[in-house]
Amino acid sequence: MRPKVAVLFKMKSKPLEELRKYCDADVILYPSKEELLSIIHKYDGLMISPLNKIDAEIIEKAEKLKVISCHSAGYDHVDVDAATKKGIYVTKVSGVLSEAVAEFAIGLIIALLRKIVYSDKFIRQGKWESHRVVWSGFKDIETVYGKKVGILGMGAIGKAIARRAKALGTEILYWSRSRKEDIEKEVNAKYLPFDEVLKQSDIIVLALPATKETYHIINEKRLKLMEGKYLVNIGRGVLVDEKAVIKALKEGKLKGYATDVFENEPIQESELFEMEWETVLTPHYAGLSKESMEDMGFQTVKNLLKILRGEVPEDLVNKEVLKIRPIESIKML
Repeated sequence: MRPKVAVLFKMKSKPLEELRKYCDADVILYPSKEELLSIIHKYDGLMISPLNKIDAEIIEKAEKLKVISCHSAGYDHVDVDAATKKGIYVTKVSGVLSEAVAEFAIGLIIALLRKIVYSDKFIRQGKWESHRVVWSGFKDIETVYGKKVGILGMGAIGKAIARRAKALGTEILYWSRSRKEDIEKEVNAKYLPFDEVLKQSDIIVLALPATKETYHIINEKRLKLMEGKYLVNIGRGVLVDEKAVIKALKEGKLKGYATDVFENEPIQESELFEMEWETVLTPHYAGLSKESMEDMGFQTVKNLLKILRGEVPEDLVNKEVLKIRPIESIKML
């Protein structure tokens, strides 16, 4: 019998065709929790996007489920502990989004320092009455060139950001859980303790995953180390205490904040909206591109098929599940 798989988001057509060569796949676009609870018992595999929250209650109802394959590098939308206890394998993608996200991060940095988004709104609203208005009012615009860029999290995305930032004529400082000698040699990046990166950088870029340790890693205390600096977040919204950031922006202590992610998404009301000069806000789409979405779809399918073939993929999130439910016992292909 062919494995039965539920795809809970709009996947690109070519990866979906690849999946359907081996599995019976139902595409159920962004079901409610109630709907998912009523059907989850039918499926051997689940393919999800960050918009599909899979909690312990859903996992408990998943009688046949063997694998949850995430169409994302992050997996904080899955209760991994509950999945592990039930013997369900959880996978993520890696490497696929690095270039797209890094390119976007550089775009945010440039837009924030050069006030590109603000200027676009300024001209569309008919405020460009004279050159004097711009030359007298836009004096706080700064170049990226010559700045110190501090990158917190030097994984694949952090490294891709470092390469691009170096090409803009910046000095690269960084902190990561382990030193990355390859990027130190490649772009002359300097490894520093976390708080030293905050103190010494002009622009701080968050490229960390969401974990218990990184929750609100940028908080009121650390924002005091960042006076007169810019903060850019392309990691996860929970890395930042948004209330503390808003306070720092209002007081003029933080020069600017650009983010693609928020503590609660989708965000529809925020004091950040009022700060058009100091902020650049985008709706969690740094990794979105035609090329990256197709590549990510293929990797998501590959991870799921590997597990159903009794193989362990490199991007298995919960390796401890191997002791609870041996991979050989769930082979279906």
